Order: sequence, then C-alpha cells, then structure tokens
Amino acid sequence: MGSVVKLLAICELRDGKVAARVHPAMIPRSHPLASVRGAYNAVFVESEAAGQLMFYGPGAGGSPTASAVLGDLVTIARNRLSNTVGAGESAYADRAVLPMGETRTRYHVALDVDDRSGVLAAVAMAFADNDVSIQTVRQEGRGADAQLVVVSHGATDAALSATVEHLRNMDIVRDVTSVMRVEGGPE
Repeated sequence: MGSVVKLLAICELRDGKVAARVHPAMIPRSHPLASVRGAYNAVFVESEAAGQLMFYGPGAGGSPTASAVLGDLVTIARNRLSNTVGAGESAYADRAVLPMGETRTRYHVALDVDDRSGVLAAVAMAFADNDVSIQTVRQEGRGADAQLVVVSHGATDAALSATVEHLRNMDIVRDVTSVMRVEGGPE
C-alpha cells in the first residue's frame, strides 16, 4: 500500500485543545519519518510559520541512552546548585487535553469475511451506522472467504471503536484481523 508502520508519538493542536497520543501507525513511504531506522529517532514538526522540519539522530542503544541520562543528571545537579527548577511551563500548559475518543485520524481495518453477495454492502453499512466514512476498499477472494481492507476518512477514535465492535458482532465477519491508524499523506 506504499506505507510503512512506525511507532509515533503525536502532539497537535486541534480546535484549541491539545491532542496527544502514542501508537503504531501507517505512514506513506514518501514521508520523511519513513526513512528513520534502527537506533535512530526523529522529531518531525509542522508549523504555519516554519513549515516542515525534521530533527534526526541516535536515540536508542548504549551510548546515546547513557549520554541522555548523563545530560539529565548534569542538568538536575546544576539546577540544585543554583536553586532553580529548570525550564518553565509552555503556553500550552493551560490548554485542555482532547479526550482520546474525540481524537480524529484515518484507519486501516482488515477483515476476514464471507465471500458472497451483500457482504460488502453490510460492512459499508456498519461503517455508515457509526458515522465513519470509507475512503478506499480492497477485496481479495480466497475460496469461501475473502479479505476486505477498508481505509477510512478521518474519524474519531470512539466512532472507529464502535464500528469495530459492530463488525465483530456480524455473522458475515469471521475476524477483524487488524486495526491500524493512518497518519500523514492526503486524506
């Protein structure tokens, strides 16, 4: 599907509230974070004033971790000696945190379903009943069953959770094999 799976920590301002989450997500191979591998970490920042910025470097393993811990200990020691507490709060400290159920993203949902007429329509209705719009659908038959992959438009976490529960209770759905968030790229 032209994507890779990365563990992402995401913090963004949505409607005056802070939306923060950590989860594995599919991102397009063309996204700068897709090339981060091994013991390297990256911070990708998007802002109106600066555009897109990425900071990249070692972030795991013996030496990088030891260096970070030692740096933190030196900072704590300096702050104690100067009787300070370190950096102050940001302007975002007073903002409300958006509940996870209200956080919007796209989703990739893979299902094993019966391969017969009406199944796709019933699955689409389960998405519609829970106010989750479908962006793309791919179906591959395998004898008496099929794999159905649905990618949604942006939806709340609560709506997607209700959709998955609805799908799991349908006789035509044998299994919900994967639910993955989709970040980056066009909607």
